[in-house]
Amino acid sequence: MNLALPALVPALPALGAAATLAVGRRSPGLARPLAIVPVAVSAVLALVVAIQLGTGQVLDAATRLTPTGGPEISLAIHLDGYSSLISVLVGLVATCVQVYSTAYLKDDPRYPSYAALVSLFTAAMFLVVYSGDLIVLLVGWEVMGICSYFLIGHHWETEDARSASLKAFLVTKLGDVPFLFGIFLLGADAGSFRIEDVLRAAGDGQLGHPTLIALLLLAGVAGKSAQFPLHTWLPDAMAGPTPVSALIHAATMVAAGIYLVARLLPVFLLSGAALVVLAVMAAVTMIGSALCALAQDDLKRVLAYSTVGQLGYMAGALASGDREASVFHLVSHGAFKALLFLAAGVVIHAAHTNSISAMSRIPGLRKRVPDAYWTMAIALVALIGLPPLSGFFSKEAVLTAAEHAANGEALTNGLGPASAVPQAAGWIVLISAGLTALLTAAYAARLFLVAFHSPAGAAVPAAAAAPGVSAGVPAGVSAAADHEPDAPYSPEPDEADPAVAEPPAMRWPLWVLAVPTMGFGIAGLRSDWLPALLDGGSLKPSAVTAVTGTGLAVVGVLLAYGAWRSATARVTDGLPAPAEHGRVPEQAGAPAAEVIVADPGRALLGPLFGPARHGFGVDRLYSALFVRPVEAAARLVRFLDREVVETYVRGSGAGADLLGRVVRLAQTGNAQTYLSALLAGVVLLVVLVAV
Repeated sequence: MNLALPALVPALPALGAAATLAVGRRSPGLARPLAIVPVAVSAVLALVVAIQLGTGQVLDAATRLTPTGGPEISLAIHLDGYSSLISVLVGLVATCVQVYSTAYLKDDPRYPSYAALVSLFTAAMFLVVYSGDLIVLLVGWEVMGICSYFLIGHHWETEDARSASLKAFLVTKLGDVPFLFGIFLLGADAGSFRIEDVLRAAGDGQLGHPTLIALLLLAGVAGKSAQFPLHTWLPDAMAGPTPVSALIHAATMVAAGIYLVARLLPVFLLSGAALVVLAVMAAVTMIGSALCALAQDDLKRVLAYSTVGQLGYMAGALASGDREASVFHLVSHGAFKALLFLAAGVVIHAAHTNSISAMSRIPGLRKRVPDAYWTMAIALVALIGLPPLSGFFSKEAVLTAAEHAANGEALTNGLGPASAVPQAAGWIVLISAGLTALLTAAYAARLFLVAFHSPAGAAVPAAAAAPGVSAGVPAGVSAAADHEPDAPYSPEPDEADPAVAEPPAMRWPLWVLAVPTMGFGIAGLRSDWLPALLDGGSLKPSAVTAVTGTGLAVVGVLLAYGAWRSATARVTDGLPAPAEHGRVPEQAGAPAAEVIVADPGRALLGPLFGPARHGFGVDRLYSALFVRPVEAAARLVRFLDREVVETYVRGSGAGADLLGRVVRLAQTGNAQTYLSALLAGVVLLVVLVAV
């Protein structure tokens, strides 16, 4: 293979970003082609590289960048089935996002900088995927972090966007500090930062601190992939533009941590303690995020918590020793979650609100956005994990991996002995993944039913539509963020005209992503397809987990449907909702015109609904334990600096000024005074000498 091809894959988006920044503002017409063409060409080249590499092949090439006095830093490329598969996913999603953004942000004056940052972000993820050196990988890792800061804060004029971007940056950096030390320690133990050399050292048992290295690396993974306890930044990141959510929270940044652990899994297999920690982290993340998703009113926050939970699935598969299942679910999830976010953008564009309770009061919303309605239905079924969509096969692969690990037969596929994976890790993942499957089905069904099928919308007459608002969008509903007052909410500036249908650039990417959402799972059924591209192990679901997982998903859907029917019956009969705060007021109407939204989440969660809606108070806990003490320390330092240190500084200045004033009094300009003072001084000296 010509090494120029894989080198061009990350280089082209980076060059496109530079060109967009250089000419985009002066020539706005060039910004869109400069944003789309380099990324699209990189996606095609990534596919060509994957085809040329084939299955079961590895390409490793490097050139030394600089001597360090220790392990050398190399500009290295490492290509195998994992990097090929993920690079194709990144290219596909990034291209769809760039095309979608041309319509979604068509009137945004900062579109050139936005498009350049998306291209640079894509280049950084390609660098992470293709890099064969941990230090070069770290460069891409950090570039993604700074790009996410700017992209999440794209609408910096809003307080939500500013605080969300700062929170995302600080929380991920909190994980990156131990991550950096973990890379240094790993390079020191292995004698090289080259991934190939690190894996060879791990296989030969040359790593002296495998547990410490694994735990330090997991801190960075928890931050980048939004795993407990560093998961809190991702739901707030929904304040950024919706296409950014599709890119960052589907196929790129949040996937980087999972990809790194998959790449370095032989290192983690040397430490059973680290695998148990990873399993517990994944379990808490899966269950907690699913409960939170079931209580959210903001459509994008539901999807954000869903992303956190699905990343927990991938981490659970890694804790079970099976990186094939983890990456299988990573790619499957990347396709259907990007589809969900982009479809959500179309729905938000039409409804002018993120609130699913407000959407429930818009009659005919699903007819207004048929493409988004059907593609979102497909993606939600894949998220639930029902056959024959891709989410079913990848989710069952994770459950199968956990089942084998629980039985002491971990599917490590030759990366290490099966005994390296503690059975406790397998049981933790298996139980939590089963419960998460039920909860995932419940919140996915709740989202779909409340947003598109609630009878509350039908109660709003079409005549209530205000002049200038499209038919089917009631006055007061489409014009503002009409959401439940106690619900966390991350609105975007509302720039779309609901009277104008969504352009093709916002519709056809949905159907492009629907293709892998529906068909990618089949690639894991035959051993000479996807398994041959990865480690060669089986990705077929076992009968027990397939029946159990699907059964739990069906139960979750039925529970949500039953709770929804019960709630809608109360709405139809005019009976009060089960919770005091279950009403969502019409923004432009009197209290008597309020509509009770049929939300099955309240009935399903009961007393957990309030805590789950606010993330179980984790943010408040962190604020009390870390933010407030740091702010208090900062106030103390400011007081000491201003009132103590500056007092001495001001005092020394005032003393010098006073001395100058005293000395200046003697400078009269009279020569007789100077001679008299000189004579007096001479006399004084003579007297002192004589005495």
